[in-house]
Amino acid sequence: MTYRGRVKNGVVVLDGPARPPDGAEVSVRLLKPARRRRSARGPKTLYERMKPFIGIASDLPPDFSANHDHYLYGTPKRQ
Repeated sequence: MTYRGRVKNGVVVLDGPARPPDGAEVSVRLLKPARRRRSARGPKTLYERMKPFIGIASDLPPDFSANHDHYLYGTPKRQ
């Protein structure tokens, strides 16, 4: 017999009232590919993920990259 359903939060939920008996051995086969596919290149690099934020900070002190802990947390400045 064939049962149809969908995956919700990692659990297969069967459609309709019919259910296989408890303890029955089952096999699951995907009928359609998942909506979200990874790109052929693989996951994005850190640069690609952070690119929208590059250069948007303005009015920072010229030594902010070297002394960001000083400006954020009050630690002593580095020379």
